[in-house]
Amino acid sequence: MREDGRLSLITRDFTATTFIVDQQKTLLLWHKKIGAWLPPGGHIEANELPEEAALREVREETGLIVELLGSQRQLDNVKVLHQPVCLLLEDISQDHQHIDLIYFARVVDGTATINPRESESMQWFDHAGLENRMIADDIRHLGQQAIAACFPSA
Repeated sequence: MREDGRLSLITRDFTATTFIVDQQKTLLLWHKKIGAWLPPGGHIEANELPEEAALREVREETGLIVELLGSQRQLDNVKVLHQPVCLLLEDISQDHQHIDLIYFARVVDGTATINPRESESMQWFDHAGLENRMIADDIRHLGQQAIAACFPSA
């Protein structure tokens, strides 16, 4: 309920975010609009599978080709999709939220390049580098988890 007594309807969009790992580091982008270090990600389009959105957003924002961690398989007439590492409910504004499917991935091919429409810069962060105070707690924690998932003995 809003202060004026009217019901406040919250709109929600599904998004997919991918923590990319290469050489024991994860790639974060300095997001122009938000002014924060974030992994590549964005809205899941109509009729797009979440894992397709995750791969597309990585390619659009970084130029990299990646493979998502986790298995994918076929059961008779049912396809088992890549399971997100977790789901986050993120407050975007007072009346809008994102339901964010979080994936971890490894680099398969390409050289990281900035998409200037969305990012000002990009940087590979190792486990210790993620301790930077400019990186939000959830991004730090998930980035460190992604590195550990790709390099369990590191």
